[in-house]
Amino acid sequence: MMRRLISLRRLGRNERANVIIEFALAGPFFLLLVMALFDYTWQMYANQVLQGAVSKAARDATLEGNAGNQSALDNKVKEQVLNVFKSADVTFKRKAYESFDKIGDPEVMVDANGNGVKGDKGDYFEDLNNNGTCDDDVGTDGNGGAEDVVLYTVKMKFDRVLPVWNMLGQPKETTLTATAVLRNQPYGANTSTSQIVYITDGSGGGTCV
Repeated sequence: MMRRLISLRRLGRNERANVIIEFALAGPFFLLLVMALFDYTWQMYANQVLQGAVSKAARDATLEGNAGNQSALDNKVKEQVLNVFKSADVTFKRKAYESFDKIGDPEVMVDANGNGVKGDKGDYFEDLNNNGTCDDDVGTDGNGGAEDVVLYTVKMKFDRVLPVWNMLGQPKETTLTATAVLRNQPYGANTSTSQIVYITDGSGGGTCV
């Protein structure tokens, strides 16, 4: 027992041993911090790659020559992303609006019969996207027509490169989203065809009640 105490005292006076003990205590936290910083920086870089590709494609999409070939623009975005992130899953979505102030707005149901219930027989709404239903977003899928405002959204899903996600109880996959909002050039007449739709069966006609 005495020999063990002497050995521990000698170990405590040994600078090399102290360094080993300190590293054993602080090392795991330091490594976790370094990996977390690298993981965050890598995701920032991925976001820059995605946003740059989306901005370029969105500008090209407003030109009349590209209006009928949106898939080619999507492929360019995907190609730029996959050049850096080989296994990323890239998805695309476009919504067209008549003006910037319409982005994200719902279609409004009017309680025409004054009974305090919206969406029953006799009520009506202006069908701004001309799809026959009352929606919580007036945008139409696709690139729209002349002078329309287009919300271009691209999502990129990929696996994180370091196991820090597991240590912090986070998911392995992460999803980044990039958007761009631009107006189409006036290469033709605006194709707005909104109309007033009256509810005749009490079904509510959609989701904007």
